[in-house]
Amino acid sequence: MELWFYVVASICLYAFLQAIANIIHNKRLPPSPPTIPMLGNILWLLKSSKNFADLEPTLRSLRSKYGNIITLHIGSKPSIFITSHEAAHRALVKNGTTFASRPMSLKTTQAYVDTIVDMKLPDSGKKLEDEELVSLCSEFMLGGTDTTATTWSWAMANLVKHQNIQEKVFDEIKEVVKHGEDIEEEHSKRMPYLKAVVLETFRRHPPGHFILPRAVIEDTVMDGYEIPKNAMVNFLVAEMGWDPNVWEDPMEFRPERFLSEKDAKFDIKGFNEIKMMPFGAGRRVCPAISMALLHLEYFIANLVRDFKWTLQDGCEVDLTEKQAFTIVMRNPLKPCVTPRTFT
Repeated sequence: MELWFYVVASICLYAFLQAIANIIHNKRLPPSPPTIPMLGNILWLLKSSKNFADLEPTLRSLRSKYGNIITLHIGSKPSIFITSHEAAHRALVKNGTTFASRPMSLKTTQAYVDTIVDMKLPDSGKKLEDEELVSLCSEFMLGGTDTTATTWSWAMANLVKHQNIQEKVFDEIKEVVKHGEDIEEEHSKRMPYLKAVVLETFRRHPPGHFILPRAVIEDTVMDGYEIPKNAMVNFLVAEMGWDPNVWEDPMEFRPERFLSEKDAKFDIKGFNEIKMMPFGAGRRVCPAISMALLHLEYFIANLVRDFKWTLQDGCEVDLTEKQAFTIVMRNPLKPCVTPRTFT
């Protein structure tokens, strides 16, 4: 009995000392809420969060207290959260090579890519072309179809809610597309308001509130804080798109903001500056941005040209979100569609 007691006591003591050593070693990590050895921030999070799975309100509060880079100790490795546009740009663009890795827990992603790259076309024996690779990556890894469908549903919900915006899109289509013509890519290039609707949808309703986590390829220092090689680095996508210091009335759906002189040449890839990042940014930015934007413009243009979208009697547009594979509407849209006369 005494032997087992000493074994258990030794294990507990070792774990405790190891936790203390980790805290000392990580003293230069970005600031963190109260931490308990071995338990990290779990007890604090349980006390501070209404919903443990919903970290965003908690992170918003921590940002106001600790700054733009925050550490949470959940599990055996620290998780770093970068919450501001400027810090995200420094990490993902200016230091893109350093922040280009993925945490070890996401190495299965690389396995999928390796498998896809090595696949052969069944008839020709040639390796997959770039467009096919992007398509397959979207299907297998990023749920591209699901993301497109989600964003399309958010766009149509806002067009139903804001009938004046829907009619502006329809008027623009009539100016560009002749009667009897199919809508082509060349047409969409001459539809700035349609593009603004798509960009505003991604800003106001990003498919994910976080991008896939990053990891640094080596221990690095950012803003005076140490970011260790094995740490998971997260970026708050939704918060950046809703920042009132960057976007006027950010919770309003206002496509015109992308037609202003200031944002007329808005760069969604974030090379010059990051104002929103629904596709990520830097070296690991989603390679299918152009394809995704074009598909959404095409879908929306065809649906608005052919049908007028309104609400069923007694229904309302509910923009409340819930988490599925992507961020979706808690209560799906119930539209009433009426064929338009396009002359």
